[in-house]
Amino acid sequence: MIGTGEVGRAMYALVERLYPICRSLTGDGVRETLRILAGLVPLEIHEVASGTQVFDWVVPDEWNVRDAWIARVNGERVVDFLTSNLHVVGYSTPIRKRVTLEELRGHLHTLDGHPDWIPYRTSYYERNWGFCVSRRQYEALVEPEYDVCIDATLGPGSLTYGELAIRGGTEREFVFTTHVCHPSMCNDNLSGIAVATFLARALAQEPRRWSYRFLFIPGTIGSLAWMAGNREILDSIQGGMSLVCLGDASPLTYKRSLAGTSLVDRAAAHVLRHRQRGEIVIDYVPFGYDERQFNAPGFRIPVGSLMRARHGTFPEYHTSADDLSFVSGGQLADALDACLEIVEVLEGDLTYVNQSPYGEPQLGRRGVYRSLGGEPGLGDLTMAMLWVLALSDGSRSLLDIADRAGVPFRAVKRAADALAGVGLVRPGNNGNRP
Repeated sequence: MIGTGEVGRAMYALVERLYPICRSLTGDGVRETLRILAGLVPLEIHEVASGTQVFDWVVPDEWNVRDAWIARVNGERVVDFLTSNLHVVGYSTPIRKRVTLEELRGHLHTLDGHPDWIPYRTSYYERNWGFCVSRRQYEALVEPEYDVCIDATLGPGSLTYGELAIRGGTEREFVFTTHVCHPSMCNDNLSGIAVATFLARALAQEPRRWSYRFLFIPGTIGSLAWMAGNREILDSIQGGMSLVCLGDASPLTYKRSLAGTSLVDRAAAHVLRHRQRGEIVIDYVPFGYDERQFNAPGFRIPVGSLMRARHGTFPEYHTSADDLSFVSGGQLADALDACLEIVEVLEGDLTYVNQSPYGEPQLGRRGVYRSLGGEPGLGDLTMAMLWVLALSDGSRSLLDIADRAGVPFRAVKRAADALAGVGLVRPGNNGNRP
């Protein structure tokens, strides 16, 4: 396993590579992004035609933009898409004409309080055109007329998403989603794309008990399109997480699924509690990313969300300030580590039955202490072993025991393995576990 520093540098390099690409709900920017990711993990890339009905929604026309500007009448560009792809309102209709300053201002979006930041705005489902400019640029527009151009196409095409299924010992699976529809913003959501990509690479390296599915999808419409086209496997999904905003300096936050008590909810809460880095767990709210679609009444699939700074709560959110300086390789690697710990709980959460239940068994003569060793960072392994023996009556899983004992899952799993190795416990009836 390569070191965290090397992983962090590789993840940050991926963010750097994807940063200049202009992405939206549809279009060539999403395809280019997915082609790059497919060079790292074996993604299947799917296209869903414009006009396809997906529940209450319809897949929109495809949008591609080649160039855009606001220019003085002498041709000098004062706002240039080639400088920042945030300058164009997403899904702007094509336009090229001379407009008055008054008309132009009706199509401009800006921010107060941050004179050099460019906001991010979209008009996905309403035909319109517009530009996003910094407050300084806005105030510099004083001439009576300007030439505007948005060299774009908006018409029938398709929505593109990437999918990777990692088959385990059961068809039952957990799903990780990340949205690929945002243009040049790093925390939201190139960070989620990077973490999902490297998590998929890690999970594919060895056999797994559960199956895992990764979806690289445009927000909302992408998850709905995937679910509409894959209804036959929805019942096999045990839960999952959306991965968003994972590269900034904030501690991690896990937002529970609507159910709140699913295995993935409990695993994530356990891992964050024992990391002891100021991380928090919050209850479900129907605002956020694709977890909303999975938790909807018709599905009720327990998908939570792992993030750092929550969407809409940090000043850089949906602005040009969410740039390469706002995220770090160290934070990306740390988020990946948290995801891997959560998967470790999902994979290892079994029930056991004590094979010597009439009082405490004699451990010394079985060499259990020697098999435990002195591994650092796993808490009190001896105490974990005693908890496993005390509670392994077939009704409690290892995660139940870890939560009851207040020790990290890794310690309990290590202790259970040692006890199973000398025949003191054996796997029980694991019910819905694979």
